[in-house]
Amino acid sequence: MPKQELSTLLANSEEFFERSTRCLSESDSDFTPAPGMFTAAQQVAHAAQTIEWFLQGATTQFDLDFAKHDREIREVHSMATARQKLAKAYAEARQFIESRTEGELMEALPPGPVMGGAPKAAVFSAIAEHTAHHRGALTVYSRLMGKTPLMPYGE
Repeated sequence: MPKQELSTLLANSEEFFERSTRCLSESDSDFTPAPGMFTAAQQVAHAAQTIEWFLQGATTQFDLDFAKHDREIREVHSMATARQKLAKAYAEARQFIESRTEGELMEALPPGPVMGGAPKAAVFSAIAEHTAHHRGALTVYSRLMGKTPLMPYGE
């Protein structure tokens, strides 16, 4: 996929996530539908963490210590902090695309159980899919709180 298409995919992913979750405020940070599930803020932070995880995997290797990742996310209790993490992760993803040639983006990911051998550019489709999953979960959270999320694809 050409760099411009990757950039557009990433920009759409970010905009759709923001629009779908715009109705969530700081006071919603600790909402969870059931004990043990991620809170609303943790859902956002997890989306950010996973963008960073995909970029790390495309650079060196995927860190498969999922218990560690979970512990890190469980420490997030602020929607504002989670949104800052997400904005930073998307900025890093944009920089990843901009700083590489199309040839570099087509290089194979390291061997391993996660996307091994796929082109590095494939992580951007995975980012879009993963964030779509969590924005969907957050729209359910929003509705459980009596809020109406915006349609992700337009006002």
